[in-house]
Amino acid sequence: MPGPLDGLSVLDLTRILSGPFCTMLLADFGADVIKIEQPGLGDPARGNGPFLTKDADGKQVAAMAQGPGAFSSYFMSINRNKRSIAIDLTKPAGAALLLDLVEKADVLVENFRPGTMEKFGLGYESLQARNPRLVMASISGFGQSGPYAKRPALDVIVQGMGGMLSITGEPGRGPVRPGASIGDITAALFTTVAIQGALLEREKSNEGQYIDISMLDCQVAIMENAFTRYFTLGEIPERIGTRHPSSTPFQAFETADGHLVVAIMGGSTEMWPLFCAAIDHPELIDDERYQSGWGRTQHYDELIPIIEEALRQNTNEYWVELLSGMGIPVGPVQNIAEVARDPQVNERGMFVDVDHPELGSVRFAGNPIKLSRTPTVGASSPPDLGQHSTEVLAQQLGMTDAQVSQLIADGVIA
Repeated sequence: MPGPLDGLSVLDLTRILSGPFCTMLLADFGADVIKIEQPGLGDPARGNGPFLTKDADGKQVAAMAQGPGAFSSYFMSINRNKRSIAIDLTKPAGAALLLDLVEKADVLVENFRPGTMEKFGLGYESLQARNPRLVMASISGFGQSGPYAKRPALDVIVQGMGGMLSITGEPGRGPVRPGASIGDITAALFTTVAIQGALLEREKSNEGQYIDISMLDCQVAIMENAFTRYFTLGEIPERIGTRHPSSTPFQAFETADGHLVVAIMGGSTEMWPLFCAAIDHPELIDDERYQSGWGRTQHYDELIPIIEEALRQNTNEYWVELLSGMGIPVGPVQNIAEVARDPQVNERGMFVDVDHPELGSVRFAGNPIKLSRTPTVGASSPPDLGQHSTEVLAQQLGMTDAQVSQLIADGVIA
């Protein structure tokens, strides 16, 4: 079956991570995503390692840098299912060419610094004049308005400014960046939701609209517990490691052969007695200090050493089997290799093999959305820079080979 966005045309002017991840999701849903890149340079992510190449025996090996036959696996991981056309938007003819493509598009996504599209003569008003039904989405560090709008920003900047780094890490220690690019990915997900909402509304109004996404706004939006505690209690949350601010036990514990996460929500009355029995401490069940998650949190320093000592007596496998059998949320802390082998993750099809024309099969994380009738499309290889320039201009604008050749000669496209 075609994907749910089959027939949708998306112009992708994004770079690095937040925008490309958003447009990759749209491509996974079946949209025709045309990636617009600068000739000669392309998306800067093409220069991000690690790089893959093939040795003399045809085996995939790591390469030290981008070059002939060496490809960025970082770029490939977030640009599958797209086509690439290289247009120099700094040239008036290049900007005019994009405006022609806009007439055929449903969506345009960009993540330049605010004001850049206007410098090209490609601000929303200009695009809307050519296509009133266009949905345009801009992702930037701080949004299109406000005192910080013109500032540059990357993932870790907005994590710091949005409060994420202030609550991530161990007590009494400095800021710790989460192991994933939460700032970029969160913005990508909110943009994807916004685009589909605008497209749905367009069915009623027959009009497009402009979407302004700030990475900083998105960080604030996902800090629901931290701001709730601040506005309710006047309390400034601090770093508390893996534990939960109001429920206990709710954190990672050391076991005989690794680490394990146990999570008992504060409102649960039936799990605590079962957990006490499982760790062979029935005397804790009727202790008045530990009757609720909030009470256990208030007496954290007395309770946790007891639990830690008990869990160190057996392995992850032992505790997962015992506690999950009781209905208690529990799971091992797995490294990336262990996740890659995990039978649950593999059963759910969370890794996809992409057939690259030069490297052969390359494996990446897949799409987590499971649709019963219109599933996500199969993964195709990320495009080379300008790989589809001739194809796109012929299909979208009806250009002849001679016209395309002239644009190449003029340096407008590559």
